[in-house]
Formats: sequence, structure tokens, C-alpha cells
Amino acid sequence: MPGTLYITGDADADRLLNSDGVALLIGMLLDQQVPMEWAFRGPATLRERLGHLDATRIAAMDPEAFVAVCCDKPAIHRFPAVMGRRIHELCMMLTDRYGGSATNVWTGVDGADALYARLRELPGYGDEKAKIFLALLAKRQGVAPDGWRASAGKFGDDVPRSVADIFDDDSLAKVREWKKAQKAAKKDKQDRPLAEASTTASKPTKARTAKAAASTSASPKRAKAV
Repeated sequence: MPGTLYITGDADADRLLNSDGVALLIGMLLDQQVPMEWAFRGPATLRERLGHLDATRIAAMDPEAFVAVCCDKPAIHRFPAVMGRRIHELCMMLTDRYGGSATNVWTGVDGADALYARLRELPGYGDEKAKIFLALLAKRQGVAPDGWRASAGKFGDDVPRSVADIFDDDSLAKVREWKKAQKAAKKDKQDRPLAEASTTASKPTKARTAKAAASTSASPKRAKAV
């Protein structure tokens, strides 16, 4: 059964996310410091450029050659070099541990806590990202292991707080409105005061960002966030 995620504004890109686990993992990985639509359109952009989205084939690529693909215009992210390396690392782990199949990450797990633990091991998947992805699988992809709501924390409720809650134009608008209200209230996606919320676990560090800028100086310029 195909998933129901509705996020990019492009039917083909959404179809890829809802039918390809690698695409979904990459989209979630990119979902930070850029608009959701840009992040989740990244997998479709990569497939167009590579001719595939095969984790094993990506893992076999020279890392810098793959990064160059990510940095080409339009870039897949605000920080395409940093995120390109994370995607490459993700594909290497999928290849080494899960036979190159993203669905093997969540197939046959013994409950939601076990799935959360697997997600936390993936490159770039901090606590919040793992919880959102767990909720995304349950709410939009029909993968709902026992105890998923508890393991997903705040993202397991019915408040339109994340990409996991988007399935049409109306729900997309509700998530945007909720995020706007949270920003005005100085609270994060888990209802914590922004001053207390940790935002360093999954974001590129200043050192990584500087390194990325240096490594891409000879590459195509990055697209600006819109």
C-alpha cells in the first residue's frame, strides 16, 4: 500500500517518497535548516541526476563525486556538501547492515523502541529526527510497530506539528500555521521553550559548515534558501 505523504508540491516527487524507503530516509535526513518542501524534493532531484536512487550504488560511489552531484544547481540543501556526505554515509550503512534496503530498517523489528534504536544509529538521525520519522512511518506509511506513539513522544499525538501530519493541502497549511504559532510563543516542535531545547544534535556544526564551504569552493554555487 503506497504512503500518503504530501509535501513537495510535485506529484512525482511525492510518489517517490511514498514508494521508496531510501527516498523517504534521505528526505527526512535533509529536513533541517531548509523548508520542508525543499528537503523532501531532494531524493527526486538525486534520482534525476543519478538515474537511480539505489543505496548500494550510491555507497559505491567516490564520496566527493557524490557530493558534487548534491552541490550541482539547484543544490539539494542549504549545506549540500555536509548533507551529501551524510547521505553517502547513510547509504553505506544501509548497504552494510540492511542489504541496501531501507525497508529492512523497519521490517521485523520487535516493537517501536527497537525501531527507534535502529533509526538513532543512522547518520544524521538525532533524537527528534528519529521520533519524527517513526511517526511518519506510522501515520503516513502504514508501518506502526507496537508502542509507536509512546516512542515517538510528542510527534505521536494528533497535533499537526511535523511532516508526519501532512497528507493534503489543508494539513500542510495546518502544520505551517502551528509552526508559526510555536515560533511566536518561542517554543519548539516538542512544546519546549526554545531556550531549553537542544538544537545541536542533528544540525551541521559551524566547523562542518566551514569545511563544507571550503570543500565546495570549486563546485557549483549553492542555491539560496527561499
